Amino acid sequence: MEKKKILRHFEKIDPVLYALAQRVDDFDIRPTRDYFLDLCEAIISQQLAEKVGTTICTRFRTLFGNTPITATLVLQTPHKKIRSIGTSNAKVLFIKDLAQHIVDKRLQLENIESLSHEEIIQELTQVKGIGPWTAEMFLIFSLGREDVFSCGDLGLQRAIQRAYKYKKERTQKQLEKLSKKWSPYRSYACRILWESLELL
Repeated sequence: MEKKKILRHFEKIDPVLYALAQRVDDFDIRPTRDYFLDLCEAIISQQLAEKVGTTICTRFRTLFGNTPITATLVLQTPHKKIRSIGTSNAKVLFIKDLAQHIVDKRLQLENIESLSHEEIIQELTQVKGIGPWTAEMFLIFSLGREDVFSCGDLGLQRAIQRAYKYKKERTQKQLEKLSKKWSPYRSYACRILWESLELL
């Protein structure tokens, strides 16, 4: 990431976002390589407080010891065993559905990097329990895509309302219009806005 280049862009097009960026220590994006585990943990963490989600994800990894967590291994693991880490019955079913999609080759994560944002969202949302928001988080945090904005993210909505001092919540159309000017660095804008919730 060319941090100076990104900051210059924000300085030129959005003084509010630029001012926030000056106060945020880290807004880098670090892609990962274990896409299956990322998606399992994204499902586990849905609608949970960050600390709770992190705790259950740690238990999920510990469940398999030092063995690499694969789709085949997850399918072989009894439902009750995954349920025992504190995740819901529905989420275990979602994780199993994800694993089944991979084993059946309906979802091919090894080739997913070559697809567009829209194609990836379409592929991932075929899996039960993966909606557009989870797919967008995968684009940002797993693939490291630099130009993604999630209109449905409540944290981003809250951060924008505070930072720009809007009296009312923005509509999806208004959020899209605002985020377009941050392109091609919308993912970094998201990171700045999320981090700003600790400041505002």
